[in-house]
Amino acid sequence: MLAESLEHLVRGIVDNPDDVSVRSRSSQRGTTLEVRVHPDDLGRVIGRAGRTAKALRTVINSLADRESVRVDLIEA
Repeated sequence: MLAESLEHLVRGIVDNPDDVSVRSRSSQRGTTLEVRVHPDDLGRVIGRAGRTAKALRTVINSLADRESVRVDLIEA
C-alpha cells in the first residue's frame, strides 16, 4: 500500500509520469522505498531546499503507522 501511495503522489508532481517507478525493499531496519524518476524530474520531486521530498516522507511515514520506512529518490 505504501509503494502505491507514494507512486501516486510522485506521478502527480512530475512532468514524465510514465517514468516513475517505486520499488520496496525490506531489511532488518525497516522498509526502503526507492523512487525512480526521469532525470529532468528529480529537482521537481526534491523541491526547493528539499521541501517536497520532506513532505513526501512525512506523508508516507504517517501512513506507515509505527513501521520504519525510508524513502530514497533516484534518477532513472
